[in-house]
Amino acid sequence: MRLDIFTLFPEAFDWFRGQRHVANTLEQGSELRLLNYRDTTPLPAGQVDDAPYGGGAGMVLRVDVVDAALHATYPNGHLPRVVVLSPSGRLLDDEIAIELAHEPALALLCGRYEGFDQRVHERLGDDELSIGRYVLAGGELAAMVVADAVLRKLPGALGHENSAIEESFSQALEGGPEYPHYTRPPSYRGWEVPDVLVSGDHERVREWRLARSRERAAELSRPPAGG
Repeated sequence: MRLDIFTLFPEAFDWFRGQRHVANTLEQGSELRLLNYRDTTPLPAGQVDDAPYGGGAGMVLRVDVVDAALHATYPNGHLPRVVVLSPSGRLLDDEIAIELAHEPALALLCGRYEGFDQRVHERLGDDELSIGRYVLAGGELAAMVVADAVLRKLPGALGHENSAIEESFSQALEGGPEYPHYTRPPSYRGWEVPDVLVSGDHERVREWRLARSRERAAELSRPPAGG
């Protein structure tokens, strides 16, 4: 996969690039490119934003700036799937991560300030994604979340092919949250590890884990108290 992230702050991704599963995917042949809107802006002095029509606080990333960045990166006109990161987009979940992981290439557009000119959403993006119904200072953290969720689905990312089989919201757990985990010591301050996990009976362990996953799924679907 080739993952292109368009941002005003490419240096924000230095830590992310060094994470083990990200490094693993890059070693396996995937690409992670960080593209700065300022490097290709058609405006003088690196300008990328402007005041909103109709007035109001804040600045808006211009449509011509984003379009120029896309054209400079894909001069042959063969664009990958372009995803606009926005609090009003589809909420990211495991199914969407799997869907995106099957794409040969992706472009993530990070907003800043008051976000993008609406024509970026309507004319340049193929999809809009949100990581939650809240507002961040920019799309960089959201891009890392999306990239993390997608890249860890790729072969070799987690180092062991079975690492992602039984994790939260996977098919093996019927789409439910992952079961509780325990490790040594088996007893600590009177807090005990469930007997089944140290029984050596793999079938009972499997059944226990699936039951706990189902319980957690039921808790998530329960309306909040007072709701």
